[in-house]
Amino acid sequence: MIRVTAAIISKDNKYLIARKKKGNLAGLWEFPGGKIEPNETPEECLQREIKEEFDIDITVDSYLATSRYTYPHAEIELIGYHATYIDGELKPIDHDLIEWVTPEEMAEYNFAPADLPLVEALFDYNNMS
Repeated sequence: MIRVTAAIISKDNKYLIARKKKGNLAGLWEFPGGKIEPNETPEECLQREIKEEFDIDITVDSYLATSRYTYPHAEIELIGYHATYIDGELKPIDHDLIEWVTPEEMAEYNFAPADLPLVEALFDYNNMS
């Protein structure tokens, strides 16, 4: 089981989603993040990965949800956290497209299967607040 984080980054009541440009999930949308390294907390992982993948700074806020999914290439545990965009100009490296969207608009995007429970949790969270 590979432990992976996902940042549900908010800015102006919209959330950052990104489309993978290469690898096993090429062409699918996801919440950005990455693999947790040894001796690293999920929160530290998110800050490091978002800086590496987009060259922006975020704060990691509260936990949202966890998803477990078995892909043909790996079994993953995806841990999602609310995060806030702080500073920097978005420069996607591992993605070919990025969008700022509302939870309702996310239904129009083809998300990676492991990310779908996080999309649903975010939709539920926004409709409860």
